Amino acid sequence: MMPEKQRHPTGQEQSPASIQNSGQGKFEEIIIYDELRKQLEHVSLALFKELIRRFAWRKIDWRKLFLAGAVMSIAGIILPTFLLAYHRNSRFESPNGTMHLSKNLTEARLDKSQLVTSAPFVSLNSSIESKESARVLRMRQNRRKTIDVLKVVHPPPRRSVPRHLQRYLQSLSSHEALLYAKREIEHAPLVENVGNDSYLYAPVFQNISIFKRSYELMEMILKVYIYRDGKKPIFHQPRLNGIYASEGWFMKLMEANREFVTKEPEKAHLFYLPYSSRQLELALYVRNSHNLRPLSKFLRDYVNMIASKYPFWNRTHGSDHFLVACHDWGPFITTEHVELKDNAIKALCNADLKENFVAGKDVSLPETAIRIASKPLRNIGGGIRVSQRPILAFFAGKMHGKVRPKLLKHWLNKDADMRIYGPLSRRVSKNMSYVRHMKSSKYCICPMGYEVNSPRIVEAIYYECVPVIIADNFVLPLSEVLEWKAFSVTVAEIDIPKLKEILLAIPLKRYLQMLMNVKMVQKHFLWNPNPMRYDLFHMILHSIWYNRLNQIQIPQS
Repeated sequence: MMPEKQRHPTGQEQSPASIQNSGQGKFEEIIIYDELRKQLEHVSLALFKELIRRFAWRKIDWRKLFLAGAVMSIAGIILPTFLLAYHRNSRFESPNGTMHLSKNLTEARLDKSQLVTSAPFVSLNSSIESKESARVLRMRQNRRKTIDVLKVVHPPPRRSVPRHLQRYLQSLSSHEALLYAKREIEHAPLVENVGNDSYLYAPVFQNISIFKRSYELMEMILKVYIYRDGKKPIFHQPRLNGIYASEGWFMKLMEANREFVTKEPEKAHLFYLPYSSRQLELALYVRNSHNLRPLSKFLRDYVNMIASKYPFWNRTHGSDHFLVACHDWGPFITTEHVELKDNAIKALCNADLKENFVAGKDVSLPETAIRIASKPLRNIGGGIRVSQRPILAFFAGKMHGKVRPKLLKHWLNKDADMRIYGPLSRRVSKNMSYVRHMKSSKYCICPMGYEVNSPRIVEAIYYECVPVIIADNFVLPLSEVLEWKAFSVTVAEIDIPKLKEILLAIPLKRYLQMLMNVKMVQKHFLWNPNPMRYDLFHMILHSIWYNRLNQIQIPQS
């Protein structure tokens, strides 16, 4: 079949060959213009150097300089226009050959643009450009995969509360409301049809029915009073980045909350002591002194001031008060005040059963390392397919504590499947970043540092890698409701030499289920700048609420 001819705006038919020639003329024009521009740049640069030289020796003939500048300006404007106009006119075909030069430049440009629009051409240059564009597009797509953007799935809206129930709950005292909530939780209805299409994924919870009912009651009942006492920076000034960011983010979101916070302490079920353990360290700790007593005394004096100024602490001896502290020293700072240590609810990252942590009363706070405070969700998600993960287990970090040196002693450079490093070197990170290592590994090793907690546990969940936790006596975060066996592996410190053997003994089916559970539990560990139901802010608050209910004794009837 003969190629279809295109029609020129003048009415003449054109063959594809003439169209291609016309298109090639476009590139010839660009080449001529570029060469002319480069020549003019060289001349201008030479004149400018001569001007500087003569100015230095004060030998400037200003009349000649003005004349040369005028000539160059006119040449720079007129000459390219004349040449390009002539070249464009000579490239358009007319019925008798070349188009008449009497056509003005505007008409020639119009015809040229119409011709190219109606009959695009393919040349060597354009094919190279298309290949380059495709390569750049692939690079951008790969970069997007590297800097993963989390697709946020919004939870279902809150269930509306009937008016009669609202009136009933409002008629109850704070203690009576807690009793009501505890009875309701003990008789929680069985949650059915919780499958893959549900926002709450049953396998990652110890008891999905109890959690769902407890959470709903928290939304209906809970009111928190925040003490305004205390000066910045120790109080009311959250730090939102670093490894202690969890306490800062909770403080920020709690103080900005309108759903749970009340300004009437008589109606409150919980009382928040809004201090930052990290800010307390920066303000009072003397570097290398190893003396924490000034910090403990400061917090003791603050609680005594609260107890003398308000009646609420003495009413329950602090059992309805709570603090949130992610610093390793969090448990020790409370030791100077007996009721604060024994009665108050402490949400701590350092949740060590041997160090002033009471399971069932205190809350294990997830330690989240936030690098950029304005982007707490950066890089989350994007773990590659299991079949394409070349690494069995990965760890990189500083040699804090007693467990990490033992880990390196047995596995550093001992096995290609076990990528166990100290601090990740530039040579290694140049080929594969820390984040990409985690996303390319089946298991991420999370050994304790100086204390039992580690930000790598949450990092592994963020980057969709099954966490392997090595920390004896560690109460896992949010363990009041989460079933950690479903999405993590716990290895005793004594079993570090058998680490690879333990991991290889896990069946593939079991591993795939754990990896799926990691992805499903991920949303419960996110610091959303605008909090949403079931995210980390609400999960921490729920654990505090849940443990407060654990202390309530239902009277025998």
